[in-house]
Amino acid sequence: MNRFVVISGCSGGGKSTLLGALARRGYPVVEEPGRRIVREELSKGGSAVPWIDAAAFARRAIEVSLADLAAAGGATGWVFFDRGLVDAETALRQLTGQATPGATLSIGRYHQKVFLAPPWPEIFRQDPERRHGYDAAVIEYERLVETYPALGYEIILLPKIAVEARADFVIAALAAGPI
Repeated sequence: MNRFVVISGCSGGGKSTLLGALARRGYPVVEEPGRRIVREELSKGGSAVPWIDAAAFARRAIEVSLADLAAAGGATGWVFFDRGLVDAETALRQLTGQATPGATLSIGRYHQKVFLAPPWPEIFRQDPERRHGYDAAVIEYERLVETYPALGYEIILLPKIAVEARADFVIAALAAGPI
């Protein structure tokens, strides 16, 4: 059984908040590669950020996602990832028409069930690391809704409910076994 669970979906849909709730329950979580990359690039005046060089940003996100998977290999139990390889490669493919051979094409890197946060305009906020608007977030979400199933993953939409109830929903869905 693959223990690596992806929480993905619409930017500003509550993914990071959900991961925080899962972390407070003792589950290992892996922060979104994109936010880490943006912080690093901003601190050094780099250009691998979505609003300057989106393709370089997506390539870095693939590298970071691969490193995250390797680093999590020794963990036991569920490990929750705020986005991952599929998200990064989907972005790269959309920007350049190119894919990274073999990076995400095989199912098995992550658990078969992928939890997607749907667009939720009431909680969407821009910040220094998320400069794109809500419309761009919805377009990104729509690409992910198509890509994950095409790669053999089963999507479970996260309900728009309080964060602790969302965490309960995720744990219950995983405990229920295959869809």
